[in-house]
Amino acid sequence: MTAPVLPRSDAPPRRPAIDRATAARLAATEYARCADQLTQLEPGHWTVPTVNTGWDVRDTVGHMLGMLQMAGSLRHFMSQQAVAMRDARRAKAPVSIDALTALQVRRNAGLTTTGLIESWRRFAPKAVRGRHRLSSLLGRRTLPEAQLVNGQLERWTFGFLLDVILTRDPFMHRLDIAAATGIAPVATPEHEGHLVADVVREWAARHGQPYTLELSGPAGGVWEAGGREPIRLDALDFCRIVSGRGDATGLLTVAVPF
Repeated sequence: MTAPVLPRSDAPPRRPAIDRATAARLAATEYARCADQLTQLEPGHWTVPTVNTGWDVRDTVGHMLGMLQMAGSLRHFMSQQAVAMRDARRAKAPVSIDALTALQVRRNAGLTTTGLIESWRRFAPKAVRGRHRLSSLLGRRTLPEAQLVNGQLERWTFGFLLDVILTRDPFMHRLDIAAATGIAPVATPEHEGHLVADVVREWAARHGQPYTLELSGPAGGVWEAGGREPIRLDALDFCRIVSGRGDATGLLTVAVPF
């Protein structure tokens, strides 16, 4: 079996639209939000299936912790990337993200649920510092591996991964856990509203079409370019849909990476 040949974007490497200080603030707040949610989980919640195929809540948290460990330690970063890329090559996969997340779930499978929460709290400050430090050093450089978005391979800078994606990822999985367990996610204009606005900005740039978007809830707002029949959604539901979760039609089929 050979790896599928996918189209490649000729766009320049994607860069973050937020500054590093804002990125660090958003990361710290998101990690705190996740820690608070984990402490609310009851024993029966950990085995509830999530929208992530094959993952229950515990698996999802194992992956989230793995990302935190990767962000907070250069040793973890290099080790995880090397193993994931090796596994992806063996599987003839076009990108290594699935191999990476599977590795993270495996490596944290031996922790108790209490251990997962304690490890989260221990690694979160390291991850904020590590991401900020690595972004300062490598932010403008291009990642060695292209990423698969909207059916084609595109290039990202380290800054986009470190300052944007690594905060969107726990945010989205926090929503996954909320959907699976019924624990309502926290949403405020100051934090989730900032994340949603950044997602909307990128989504609009990716499709490049006229649109009117009316998002409800504390994280919502109204965005418009050129005018069009309004798309009306809850702000968090919008993020879930453009991440590839749920049914999408029209412009909502244009994906944004998380």
